[in-house]
Amino acid sequence: MPSVFETASDTPAIPIHFATKTTWPTISAALPASARAFAEANGFAAKPGACLTLPAADGTIGQVIFGLEDDTAKHHDLFRPGQLPGLLPDGTYRFANAPHDARLAVLAFALGSYRFGRYRDNKAPQVRLVPPDDIDIADIARMAEAATLARDLINTPSNDMGPAELADVAKELAARFGAEFNCIVGDELLAQNFPLIHAVGMASTRAPRLIDFSWGDPAHPKVTLVGKGVCFDTGGLDLKPSSGMLIMKKDMGGAANVLALALMVMDAGLKLRLRVLIPAVENAVAGNAFRPLDIFKSRKGPTVEIGNTDAEGRLVLADALAYADEETPDLLVDLGTLTGAARVALGPDLPPYYTPDERLALDIARCAKAQNDPLWRLPLWAPYDAWLDSKVADINNAPSGGFAGSITCALFLQRFVQSAKSWLHVDIYGWTPSAKPARPEGGECQAARAIYALLSERYA
Repeated sequence: MPSVFETASDTPAIPIHFATKTTWPTISAALPASARAFAEANGFAAKPGACLTLPAADGTIGQVIFGLEDDTAKHHDLFRPGQLPGLLPDGTYRFANAPHDARLAVLAFALGSYRFGRYRDNKAPQVRLVPPDDIDIADIARMAEAATLARDLINTPSNDMGPAELADVAKELAARFGAEFNCIVGDELLAQNFPLIHAVGMASTRAPRLIDFSWGDPAHPKVTLVGKGVCFDTGGLDLKPSSGMLIMKKDMGGAANVLALALMVMDAGLKLRLRVLIPAVENAVAGNAFRPLDIFKSRKGPTVEIGNTDAEGRLVLADALAYADEETPDLLVDLGTLTGAARVALGPDLPPYYTPDERLALDIARCAKAQNDPLWRLPLWAPYDAWLDSKVADINNAPSGGFAGSITCALFLQRFVQSAKSWLHVDIYGWTPSAKPARPEGGECQAARAIYALLSERYA
């Protein structure tokens, strides 16, 4: 997506005035009489999200008034200005006064300009913004590009975004920044000891693979990102109902967001040694599909009993995490669209995160709030770890009972992380069910900006 920002200093721009119910009378009183009369005739009352274009004397757009929540409101949608690109006529604009958070408003403007147009003419609005002088526009543009990448990948249907196509995107991104790229494909996964990745993907006509690339100075702190790349999830032999399968093109959302995060890290030139691992598979149904109660030996060594073939994401992540852990990274992060239980507990907008590192937990919560990229910590509740026990193997991938599904998934993954100095697991949704300001319906970039902010603080 081309940049929505106009950085030429001499570009004429239409002013956007942000108003609340409290400030609107003062702003209205300062308007020319004809503009004030026009606003009154239109019944404008500065309701949040209300947008009014006021004519100049020559009939062109003189200025725009846009409503925000009052300071006394219980909740401020800091991305409210993300509605503007869909409301404004084509042209170049500027902020005439400050919204609640100018930096997030500029980011929201960029995020709200996104349109997915791969399969039909769905052009983004031709609306540009002259950003305020004190905004790091390069960083905002980087975040917007990363969000576009994640959204495009998730929104692309699985017939055009299988394991091979996902690997191609990762390879192109690695090449752009001079990263070292490798990919282990098909039965070579067994030869190189990735049995769980192979088991989940072996029933598909599209070979499973482990995408792997590294970037940065090897002497710098090691940060490894692992993303769940299930390019479509039927549920396997524990077949999902059609309603549950409907948006499973998004089940590679963890991989999409890991690539978005990697883009930001590499483009910013952070002083770290980055490694990206993406187990890319399709969980299909065929005669050779893995079955309930099958048992596989994991890369790390423990045997895993398959309690449910629809709990496949944690299986592919387990082998990838074990592989990453062998390198003893300073920080190991995994993202995945893993459990419906997380959505039941916290809804689609608030992904839970897990870490035994108290400092990391506080830092990521602070960064998530600052970036308006919400996350909420849930506990690695040790007493539930026993629920993963199997009578015939070392561990079961899906305990019966249905309680605390996101927590038991996190506990399952924790068993494959021992050497990493710090570990963060995020159970994202990767999807916006209904459009919100700056967040159109469809694939979504979640957790990536918060983690990028954390990495920027630590390794800038």
